[in-house]
Amino acid sequence: MTSGPTIHLVVNPSAGRGRARRLLPHVHNTLADAVPDGRVVVHIATDYADARKQCLRAVRETTPALHGRRDALVVMGGDGMAHLGLNACAEARADGLDVPLGVIPAGTGNDFCRGVGIPPTVEEATRLVAEGRTSRIDLTEVTGNLAGADRAFVGSVVSTGYDARVNKATNDFRFPIGPLGPLAYGALALGEVARFTPLDYRIEIDGQPRELSSVLVAVANAGHFGGGMKIVPQADVTDGLLDVLLVGDLKRRQVLELLPKLYRGAHVGHPAVEFVRARTVRIDGEAVGRDGSRSPMFAMGDGESLGGVPLNATVRPGLIAVFRA
Repeated sequence: MTSGPTIHLVVNPSAGRGRARRLLPHVHNTLADAVPDGRVVVHIATDYADARKQCLRAVRETTPALHGRRDALVVMGGDGMAHLGLNACAEARADGLDVPLGVIPAGTGNDFCRGVGIPPTVEEATRLVAEGRTSRIDLTEVTGNLAGADRAFVGSVVSTGYDARVNKATNDFRFPIGPLGPLAYGALALGEVARFTPLDYRIEIDGQPRELSSVLVAVANAGHFGGGMKIVPQADVTDGLLDVLLVGDLKRRQVLELLPKLYRGAHVGHPAVEFVRARTVRIDGEAVGRDGSRSPMFAMGDGESLGGVPLNATVRPGLIAVFRA
């Protein structure tokens, strides 16, 4: 019987076109060496739904630390796995469990890791978990018209406009994006420009109502999106605030001009771009077709589908502890 901590390692073996599976033995051994009086329990997920169950089960099996380091949840994969891990740890807080989260970036996007200060390589991120140092970060709690859930927690960006459409097109892409990453995202983004029409938003920022026709409204906790796009470069996951990006009603040509600036974070200061900091944001509205027809607006969070609007985004300061630099 072990007396030390248990590290629950939940793995998406297909992440990075099988890279996660190939590197798993090294990650396991490195973590096992870090807790010689404890154990590393590996959970191999068969699909996204199974990964969610594995993460939730893992945090329920943790026990409070009597001394030394705590039991932990570590997920290995892309942003989808990070999203599942942070949600499992956030939900555990409601049950009085404070389970630290480790993320081993083995996917193609890894935006959550970029935004919260987790090293970009499997080797560095694994070493960071092995060292056992954590710090607390904020999360965005999303409630409203969600698909199959009362709430969801988001670590990076809640997107509802042009960015959400590109995100969904990337998820629906029939072939593996693999190492192309941001290039593939950029190619799909160009394709969406031809089909895009502005959205009519009704929003409230800290209770103050606004109506606007916009290309996108994004609510950021951490500032990276779309495989490295610096959509909110000034975002800070420890400041207890959300960063809201509003992009005005641009022509297609103007969207094309703005797109490369978003990758570099060079859109800050653009006359059509506005940043607002807030604790709560409510988003509602419709997509307007070229014929004047209206259709529901949908939302994405951490690259995953959240559902439709209306939705409410609220910052939850210091909600979870994360192994990070």
